[in-house]
Parts: sequence; structure tokens; C-alpha cells
Amino acid sequence: MRRTRLTGALTAALALTLTATGCGDGGGIGSGTGGGAAPGGSPAAKTATATAPDPDRVEPLAAPAAPRLPVTVPSADGRAVTVTSTERIVPLSGSLSEIVFTLGLGGKVVARDITATFEQAADLPVVTRAHDVSAESVLSLRPTVVLAESTTGPAEAVAQIRDAGIPLVVVKPAEELADVGTRIDAVAAALGVRDSGTVLKERTRERIDAARKDVPGRAEKPRVAFLYVRGSAAVYLLGGAGSGASSLLEAAGAVDAGKESGLTKDFTPLTSEALAQAAPDAILVMRKGLDSVGGADGLVELPGVAQTPAGAARRVVTVDDGVLLSYGPRTDQVLKSLVRQLHGERK
Repeated sequence: MRRTRLTGALTAALALTLTATGCGDGGGIGSGTGGGAAPGGSPAAKTATATAPDPDRVEPLAAPAAPRLPVTVPSADGRAVTVTSTERIVPLSGSLSEIVFTLGLGGKVVARDITATFEQAADLPVVTRAHDVSAESVLSLRPTVVLAESTTGPAEAVAQIRDAGIPLVVVKPAEELADVGTRIDAVAAALGVRDSGTVLKERTRERIDAARKDVPGRAEKPRVAFLYVRGSAAVYLLGGAGSGASSLLEAAGAVDAGKESGLTKDFTPLTSEALAQAAPDAILVMRKGLDSVGGADGLVELPGVAQTPAGAARRVVTVDDGVLLSYGPRTDQVLKSLVRQLHGERK
């Protein structure tokens, strides 16, 4: 499981559900298509379908600015960090990698985290082991600046990179749509391209606003439960108010069923009782997670799923494991996908 907002959110829940198992392959969330349906006769498909995902690429700015260095910026861990070179950048999460590449500095990136799965980063060496950072791997690539999340770990590896004299800037994790611009600003400032950050932030805001315009103004909104599932590790969790998905679901014209049912934590073990209380009309899952349980047929075999309106009608919304909770330059694509799957194509 990735060392980002999702990893931090799942820690407590995993402690309740796992004793000696791992989390399977890594997962974030991204745009995709699948079956979804809102109550009250939505035109969206009612059964998950095997559709080809959109190309997993980021879109760099057309005219990125050159870095203006040195810069001294605040790090989310309370330090002030001075960056003098961006010739060899190492972003330690898929989300941070996406921002760096979109700012037009992809050619300076020399390594990636396991969750950076988009096409332009695919050939870079991976510097994480089982989702933990390998300080030795990072240092062997002679980075001039390292970007990390507040949840990046282990702490010993982060300290080892810092002790080697490498500027390491920590960025706060994203929790909601409002954090998109803040994260872009933080990364752009650390790399000396504040002007590019402003342009990218505005482009991203405009695209998110455009995606939200396609949300129909229905009085009755579909209730959507966000499930994190990894069949290979027997990890089955129901998202609550702190899962990170609520903001996206609400922006897409839906109700976060887990949050609405009173789940205040990030995630809770999936039980028949919890799902019955949530009573979702549709279920949101990552594409790899759905595959790991055998598709929609396997999903409805999980505790309580078949007894929900979503399970009975196989209303499943899927997204790729790369973007959903990253809250970055491609969040508009996530919103478009959710709106399309939950409400159908706009006429």
C-alpha cells in the first residue's frame, strides 16, 4: 500500500484486520470507467463493465518556466529547506511525481516511488521497498533535491537522506479538493518555478470547475461506499469520513455512504452490519482491488455487499490505481469519470 495519505489513513484499520499479511500490490486511484448507477432511474450502467482504461499519462505545461534558484522554503515538518539545484529530483510519492512532471520538470526526475505508475515515469528506477523508502537507493542516484510526504517513511530513511546533506522538502498530504492548489504551490516553490505553479494551479482549478458543471442537480443523490479491497492480502475496508474520498464523491454529486452512516474514522473493517448501515446505491473501488477479488462477481461475495442496493444491482464504480486520492493535476479526470459513471453521459 502506498506511503501517502491512504497509507496513513489505513494504519489503524489494518491493525484491526491483519496480523501477518501484507497489503498486496500498491494502490492509488485514478480515472477510469465502469458500471455505476444513481437511484431514481439514472442512465448510468448498472453492472461493472470491462472497459479499457484511459492512457495513464500526465500533461505537462506547454511553456514551463526555468527554475529560479536558490530558494528557501518551509517544509511541512517545521524546517526551512534551501534548494540550490533541481538537476536530479527524487519525488517520493506518485502524487508528487505527477506534479513535478506536469510542471515540466520530468526530465530532471531520476527515480520514482512505486506508486508513480504513469507512462512518462515508467522507466525510472524505483527507490521504495514494500512501499518504504530505501535511503541507500535514493542516495545512490545522487539527488539534488528530494520531495516527500508527511507520511513518507520509515523515519530512519528520511533522516539518513537528510544527514547526507540532501535538501529534503516535506509536503502535507492532501485530504480534499481544496488541497490541490496548495500542494501544487508547495512543489512549485520548492523547485523554484512559482510562476509555473500559478499557471498549473489555475489550469487545474478551471478543469475541476468544468467537470463539476456536468453534475446533474438531482434532489436525490446516489449513496456511494468507498471500499478498499485487496483479495491477495484479505484486506477489506469500508471508507469513512477521513478516507480522503468524501470530497471527491460530494463534488461528483454523490453522498459518501460511509461518512453519512456515522463512520468518523478513515477506514473500518468491512462487515455486514457496517454496510447495512451505509446502504450504498453504488460501490467505489480501485480497479486493481476489483480485479483482486475476481471482479464484480467476487465483490458481491464479500460480507454484506450482496444485501445492499449496490450489490443487488452490481452498481460498481471503478478507477485506476494511480490518481484518485492524489488530489493533483489530474483530479478533474477523476471527477469526470465519477460523474459519468454515477449519472451517465451528459446529453
